[in-house]
Amino acid sequence: MIRVLVADDQELVRAGLRMILEAQPDIEVVADVGDGRTAVREAMHLRPDVALLDIQMPGGDGIAAAREILANPRLATRVVMLTTFDLDEYLYAAMAAGASGFLLKSSPRAHLLHAIRTATSGDALLDPGLTRRLIETYVRRAPASSDATAALTGRERDVLIELIRGRSNAEIAGRLRLAETTVKTHVAAILRKLGLRDRLQAVIYGYEHGLVRPGDLT
Repeated sequence: MIRVLVADDQELVRAGLRMILEAQPDIEVVADVGDGRTAVREAMHLRPDVALLDIQMPGGDGIAAAREILANPRLATRVVMLTTFDLDEYLYAAMAAGASGFLLKSSPRAHLLHAIRTATSGDALLDPGLTRRLIETYVRRAPASSDATAALTGRERDVLIELIRGRSNAEIAGRLRLAETTVKTHVAAILRKLGLRDRLQAVIYGYEHGLVRPGDLT
């Protein structure tokens, strides 16, 4: 069972999210709260698998709450950010905080459920449109840094480049003629060797280190 904490300052939004989530046989909403400070306190107390946080809330916004939750070594909680506004600075802040997903409130419910399940699996939601566009803008602003992929094998580097381009494990397996289980093994090794948390960080890393240029996503 995936245990979810919902934080949004609008009661009707919280009620709607609770209804959507609790209709799933594998998801339980352990609490819904209206501000960031309460979200942090309840996360500490309940230790949910996923915190679904609105960005704009009184009493400490969702980004600040995400930073505090994700920085706490006692918690294994993943964070998915939820917002009404498609603004670059929100995604930058969410990525910097270590969020595993970023969704607009206008997203279909299937995307919400997928984001929560993806976060629980230890991965990050990589939206092929919004997230990729914002990542490209983000890395254009980021300072260049040295290539630290020397620890990777040639095949791991190949997998990393495909991963950076936003391809799924199944797609990578097909392009590189590998078994999907082998790709999963390579991805885990890449994250471990480069000290990365998830696929989203791997995408940012790849752009920062010049492995794939912005716009080179085909």
